[in-house]
Amino acid sequence: MKSDFQTVEKILAYTFKDKTLIERALTHSSLGAPDYERLEFLGDRVLGLIIAEELFKKFPKEKEGLLAKRFSGLVQRETLAAIATETNLAENILLSEQERLAGGLKNENLLSDIVEALLGAIYMDGGIAPCKDFVLKAWRSHFDDMKLPPQEPKTALQEWAQARGLNPPSYKIIDQEGPDHAPLFTIEVALDTFGVEHAKGPSRRVAEKVAAQAFLNKLNKDDIG
Repeated sequence: MKSDFQTVEKILAYTFKDKTLIERALTHSSLGAPDYERLEFLGDRVLGLIIAEELFKKFPKEKEGLLAKRFSGLVQRETLAAIATETNLAENILLSEQERLAGGLKNENLLSDIVEALLGAIYMDGGIAPCKDFVLKAWRSHFDDMKLPPQEPKTALQEWAQARGLNPPSYKIIDQEGPDHAPLFTIEVALDTFGVEHAKGPSRRVAEKVAAQAFLNKLNKDDIG
């Protein structure tokens, strides 16, 4: 599949002088060509600086610990994968047909890496300013939704249990399917007499996080304080 570089440039609101950079940023290693990994390494640092600076300005009275929670939420894999999907960047990733059929375009790791690689490519081609323009626009809704510092779901559920003198929630794998390079885990989380919740994810860590969030949603829905 060919990538439409002009479409990607419109999404990024940036026109590359060196087109090899945008091509490499969109190329997965499954093609056996120069891929995005080095640019992803650079883009990760560029994104971190931009997000940290914006949080520093946006929340001048918050202490480092709360800023760190906001930062983690904005640069986590799930957020970057959501950005790739929301902006339609995912549709332009270059990868092998085998990887595509295996669900590569829905792989959060891949989607997250591509966003960071594109930021690395923009930085190498045009410096920090166009990177900042893209990030502040693409992340705008994620900043706006963050009225309070986010809390990791597993931590929140454990603290909820501890505050009520309960044993911590327990997690176990009840199913694993899919090929080795694209597994799908099903996790069950149980908490005292409050029942169980199930969730799926591409890794045990992700599935446990989704399951914990589902349990928190259940507690809120049932108005259990």
